[in-house]
Amino acid sequence: MDITELYHFLFETIPGIGVLVGAGIVISLLLCVVFEARTRKLYRNHAEEDDVDEWELLEDMSEAEAEEEAKLHDERD
Repeated sequence: MDITELYHFLFETIPGIGVLVGAGIVISLLLCVVFEARTRKLYRNHAEEDDVDEWELLEDMSEAEAEEEAKLHDERD
């Protein structure tokens, strides 16, 4: 099988396109597993806190925005 036959199979036939898509999915999954393992190894000491409120960050942002608006309002007066 020379390169032109391989090209024709991969890019011009339905089974060849299926092979390309399948290979892309398999390669992506393998890379995801490898990168996830590396990330978990890098951040292994960072434990999730159970008592953290997910919405607390948004409340802090709204408080900061309110303080900024109050400063701007005081500067105008």
